[in-house]
Amino acid sequence: MRDLRDRDKKHLWHPLTQHKISPDMLPIVSAKGCILKDDRGNEYIDAISSWYTSVYGHCNELITERVAAQMKNLDQVVFSGFTHQPAIELSEALIEVLPAGQEKLFFNDNGSTATEIGIKMALQYHHNLGNDRKKMLAFEEGFHGDTFGAMSVSGLSVYNGAFEDHFIEVERIPVPTGKNNHEVIEQLKMLLSQNNIAGFIYEPLVQGAAAMKFHDAEGLNEILKICRKNEVILVADEVMTGFGKTGKYFASDYIEEKPDVVCMSKALTAGLLPMGLTSCSAKIYDAFYSDEIAKGLFHGHTYTANPLACAAALAGLNILRSSEIQDSIREISEKNTAFAERLSKNKKVKNARSIGVIMAFELDVETDRYGSLRNELFKYFMDNGVFLRPLGNTIYIVPPYVISKDEIERVYSVIESSLSEF
Repeated sequence: MRDLRDRDKKHLWHPLTQHKISPDMLPIVSAKGCILKDDRGNEYIDAISSWYTSVYGHCNELITERVAAQMKNLDQVVFSGFTHQPAIELSEALIEVLPAGQEKLFFNDNGSTATEIGIKMALQYHHNLGNDRKKMLAFEEGFHGDTFGAMSVSGLSVYNGAFEDHFIEVERIPVPTGKNNHEVIEQLKMLLSQNNIAGFIYEPLVQGAAAMKFHDAEGLNEILKICRKNEVILVADEVMTGFGKTGKYFASDYIEEKPDVVCMSKALTAGLLPMGLTSCSAKIYDAFYSDEIAKGLFHGHTYTANPLACAAALAGLNILRSSEIQDSIREISEKNTAFAERLSKNKKVKNARSIGVIMAFELDVETDRYGSLRNELFKYFMDNGVFLRPLGNTIYIVPPYVISKDEIERVYSVIESSLSEF
């Protein structure tokens, strides 16, 4: 049999990859807990939970057993005109942990479609009420996905440059840092007075793709209050931050002013199957509830509310709510805080920070997002048995909640050793 690397190159086009200048893709043949194993027997600690999804560890037996049992009973059915028990049970369980005020759930396929629907909800809410509001508000450097609406509200042009002429209209404000809160609020008030803004989409407290940039909860709360006072729909993109990563079920739990809409994916199904969800308040749903068919939310995906994905999500949610996992999240949070404090004493490190299981810092050197330093760091980590994906000069970890003490100490040790190498 030919090498998997050669076979991959023949037909496959990988995401976020310029193939002409990228190395061969690394075949991963198995995964268990926090460990990935490649086709040559090498092992790697998955220190970012495979893009923040496999938070309860790979091939978690409780989840795989629940999905296997569901597979023997109902694998897939259209969700328009039909319903099923896994979706109903998941909706009931999620409402118990979602931020206050969430009442309705709209299923979709992934993080990008979850935010796409959140944007649609905000725009069509005002359309259905006869309001002339056609713009969205977003943070600078936010990232909300790769479909057109999601790209429109994202501020990272490295992903979006070829498509910007086709976007919906968006106004942007800086994230509040504590030091600049007054200036951000004044800019917000000016934009609201001059524009027909329908909704504000935001990553609460942590901008993931912007290299784990943190912002100020008090400042965000003030922004949300002003937006709500001006009838701007609040769309919280919790695709990355949701399901325990910040130390609470959702990052919105740190903020007094709650969203009208919440977008979810990634850890929603514990990394086992693709699925997204967009929840909303009764106020949003009621604007679509009408005798007029055209006022409905006409958005649908073939695999909407797939029973297997729902079973995985429900099993994952049960694990998340267990005392064992909640204790583990607290322990990782404490370790990350201590590690960030240790890193902050190193002259090569800038802005070491942590919240929940998320820990990040910058190397004190300028580099491109996908430049040579990033590639050298990635190779160094992999050569030392740790899977990390630096963003430019930012190194971050988002480990699975089941990571052992020895595994997380190994991650810390390899990161510290990289500081002397680069």
